[in-house]
Amino acid sequence: MHDSSLEMTLSGIRLNNPILSASGPFGYGLEYLPLMNKGDLGALVVTGTTFEPRPGNPPPRIHETPAGMLNAVGLENCGVEQFAKEILPKLAEYNLPIIVNIAGKTIDEYIKIVEYLEKVPNIAGYELNISCPNVEQGGMAFGTDPDIAYTLTERVKQISTKPVIVKLSPNVTDITVIAQAAEAAGADCISLVNTFLAMAIDIEKQRPVLGNVVGGLSGPAIRPIALRMVWQAASAVDIPIIGMGGIDSWESALEFILAGATAVAVGTAFFTNPGIAQEIKQGLQAYMEKNMIDSLEKLVGAALPQKTVGGCIGTDD
Repeated sequence: MHDSSLEMTLSGIRLNNPILSASGPFGYGLEYLPLMNKGDLGALVVTGTTFEPRPGNPPPRIHETPAGMLNAVGLENCGVEQFAKEILPKLAEYNLPIIVNIAGKTIDEYIKIVEYLEKVPNIAGYELNISCPNVEQGGMAFGTDPDIAYTLTERVKQISTKPVIVKLSPNVTDITVIAQAAEAAGADCISLVNTFLAMAIDIEKQRPVLGNVVGGLSGPAIRPIALRMVWQAASAVDIPIIGMGGIDSWESALEFILAGATAVAVGTAFFTNPGIAQEIKQGLQAYMEKNMIDSLEKLVGAALPQKTVGGCIGTDD
């Protein structure tokens, strides 16, 4: 089966396959990309970028868990100017769609980053990290309040000429409320889920392991919960979804696609297997060939309860 079976368009971004790097674990990609074959990734989503450089949280910042890892890196990055001038030109050599994950403490900071990047070439889209604490709201994360999520998305959409993806926080009571707020504000796509708040304690020191006390849990441990949230979001919105959360095989990637994700993002698995994207790609191709499916798009949401309304596939109430 030819690679064309995996090709798709994600909110106007042309992908040769549905496998993306999840923002964070993949960094800027400069360490991983030389180890990969051309075409293994459909798009590169770079690590969270802020307006000014950030040193991140105090160490220790990483801790292994039985089925994944905790991280409290704290959005360490070089800032948007250095990224655009020094890193982006190197990434352009790989001929991949580049999606910039952006983060800020205020809505104005998000706006400043997008305004800067709008003048920069070789960027395919933006992913808004709305798990960041909003200092104007007493530290409440943008992604836990639908009104704040709506306002941020709407403001960015007003100035962006590129697709805007909103990355949802799972640390909410009802993921569908935030997903619908992002869609109503004009988001072109949503991605979910970000990491779950978690912690570990060193019993010898009788203190939290992480320097930041709490961090984000990722890896296979969160996959069933992330899959459930993708299923719920896909039932609640009509815009495309990038699914993520513990994907470490082609089978787990396919689960997210069947649950309604148009594309998938891989994060923690890259730490132990830099070739995971190729394995997922080959596994999906073999599955489709075995089942005589000529386009991956036919599998998106295939596991959802479906109904046809005016020629469109929807979900039952």
